Amino acid sequence: MKQSAGSVDMTQGKPGRLILGFALPLMLGNVFQQLYTFVDTLVVGQSLGVNALAALGASEWLTFLMFGSVQGLTQGFSVIISQKFGAGEEERLKSAVTQTGLLSAAAAVLFTLLGQAALPFLLAGMGTPAQIRGMTLQYLRLIYAGIPAAVLYNASAAILRAVGDSRTPLQAMTVSSVCNIVLDILFVPVLGWGIPGAAAATVIAQVLSGLCCLAGIRRLPCLRLRRQDWRADRELIAQQLRLGLPLCLQNMLTSCGGLVVQSVINGFGVLFIAGYTAANKLYGLLEIAASSYGYAMSTYAGQNLGADKRERIGAGLRAANLIGAATAYLMSAVMMLFGRPILTCFLTGDAASVEAALAIGFRFLCVLAVFFPLLYMLYITRACVQGMGDGGFPLFSSGVQLIMRVCCALFLVKLIGESGVFYGEVLAWTGAVCLLAGRYFCLRRKG
Repeated sequence: MKQSAGSVDMTQGKPGRLILGFALPLMLGNVFQQLYTFVDTLVVGQSLGVNALAALGASEWLTFLMFGSVQGLTQGFSVIISQKFGAGEEERLKSAVTQTGLLSAAAAVLFTLLGQAALPFLLAGMGTPAQIRGMTLQYLRLIYAGIPAAVLYNASAAILRAVGDSRTPLQAMTVSSVCNIVLDILFVPVLGWGIPGAAAATVIAQVLSGLCCLAGIRRLPCLRLRRQDWRADRELIAQQLRLGLPLCLQNMLTSCGGLVVQSVINGFGVLFIAGYTAANKLYGLLEIAASSYGYAMSTYAGQNLGADKRERIGAGLRAANLIGAATAYLMSAVMMLFGRPILTCFLTGDAASVEAALAIGFRFLCVLAVFFPLLYMLYITRACVQGMGDGGFPLFSSGVQLIMRVCCALFLVKLIGESGVFYGEVLAWTGAVCLLAGRYFCLRRKG
């Protein structure tokens, strides 16, 4: 199959250069994506106060539960697309793209209905403080109404990444992020819409990013679809579900662990929630490079597996982990040196409350900074195993992460206090990395 303009063949050339070149546009796109959640938090915290910031924080894991599931599902679907692209099978490539579209549409309907029905019960079960529960529910109702837009963006972006196009998702996220930031400022402090204004800005931005990626797909010659390409293909659907469902469940398990942690944090009071939320926003911004390297590694491994160039996968994994380690140390330095003044931007209110929340947030960042290279290794190794066609073991590793997080939240906090929640995150990374590294070596020996 002739390579299309805008796509990248990762089956030839230096692995490190290919992975870094592919990851950089994804990184910039994710920076913009995190930037608008960063601005959401900043605008809400400064305009509406500590309680509103805590309400936004109480919604974080429930937001990830739904949108992380969508992201995992569509990423799994795209592994087959990258393999067909690497193998040069144009007809099967197009069919894999259409099956992704059909499955994603069904998922959008299912997730929207289930999410809206479950929200009140989830918030009550998490023990969300009464003074912020109404605001949290209001925010999540609107965010969950935008699930179809999130599915459109994630599915379209995953298809583009699978054929080596990481630039169009960057362009889409840049446009939508600017839109979100402008609408945040307009809806919350100017028009006074409060928490619902922040949610509405996010949903509108997601619609825009999805439409931009869809337009990008239509521009690629290798993805120009015909009517016959839309016929249901049971074999491809089964393959995509075999890879997509474990990734979806993987993110669900991560979310479930986060929900347990959040329920424990909710018991520590509004100030702890606010400090933890502010730190998580900065953590999310600094985690961007890790997820970007992961996407690049998944596409790289998938294309080379499809082209039967397995020896290149190991070289790519080594190069990606070296790049990841260097990036992680840089991110750790940023957290240690600039974390405290950045956290201050999120918090407003009386001096004593702000200082208490700030101390909690910075303590969390310091713990993360020491062990940040582990997180990068986790993202890269997991993506490599997924790109090699194994969706089940990464799911198992996420189960281990869940157990580690829950045990630390429930038991470690009783031994060392609130900081047990922070160390639970690090222990979860460690357990998953060890398992995934072992699985990679097993797959390499079998190949």
